[in-house]
Amino acid sequence: MISMSVELKASVRDRVGKGAARELRRQGLVPAVIYGDKKAPLSIAISYKDTFRKIHDGGFLSHVIEIDVDGSKHRVIPKDYQLEPVRDFLVHVDFLRVGKNSTLTVEVPVHFENEEKSPGLKKGGVLNVVRHTVEVSVPADSIPEYLVVDLSKAEVGDSLHISAVDLPKGVVPTITDRDFTIATIAAPSALRSSEGAEDTAADEGDEDEKDEE
Repeated sequence: MISMSVELKASVRDRVGKGAARELRRQGLVPAVIYGDKKAPLSIAISYKDTFRKIHDGGFLSHVIEIDVDGSKHRVIPKDYQLEPVRDFLVHVDFLRVGKNSTLTVEVPVHFENEEKSPGLKKGGVLNVVRHTVEVSVPADSIPEYLVVDLSKAEVGDSLHISAVDLPKGVVPTITDRDFTIATIAAPSALRSSEGAEDTAADEGDEDEKDEE
C-alpha cells in the first residue's frame, strides 16, 4: 500500500527568532523551514493543530507532503520535528524538498497480520517485536504506508527476517549485509519455566550420581 500525499497550508515567515516564534504559537501556528534541492531555505508558518494531529496519526516522517505556501506548491518530506520536552509541545518542523525522480531514505512502520492463524501464538507463544520500523531506500512516489509480516505459519521459536517480507517494487532496506530479524515467536513463560525446572532437576540428578560414586 503506497502512502498518500498529504497537504498542508502555510504562509511565509518574515520574522525569525524566539520572539517571533512565540507570537506564532499564540496564533496557533508553528515555525518551520523548507530546505534542500539546491534552493534557498524558506521560513514558513504552518497550522499547529493540523501538524500535531498528523504527527500523532503516525508515519509523519515517511509521508510526502505538498505544502501550499501562499498559493505556491512545494513537494516535501518531513525530516525532523522538535517537541518541548516537558509539555510535549510542538516547537519546530524541518521539511526537505523532494525533487523529480528523488530517492529517499525513510523509516517505514511494520504491521503484523494473521496473528489469529499463527500456530505458535495459538500455543501460547509471545510475539517479540525486534523492529517496529525498517529503514529503506525508496523512490519518493513509491513510499509504502507500511510493510507486512505474515504470521499465519509462524511457530514457537521462529525468527521472522526481512527476507520473509514481500517488499514493494523499488523498496530496498538500507541494511544489506545481513538478513536481519524483525520479530520472533518466543515460547510461553510457563513452558520456559517448566523446561528450566526439568534442566535443574536433571543437573541435580547428575550431581547425586557423582556423589554416590
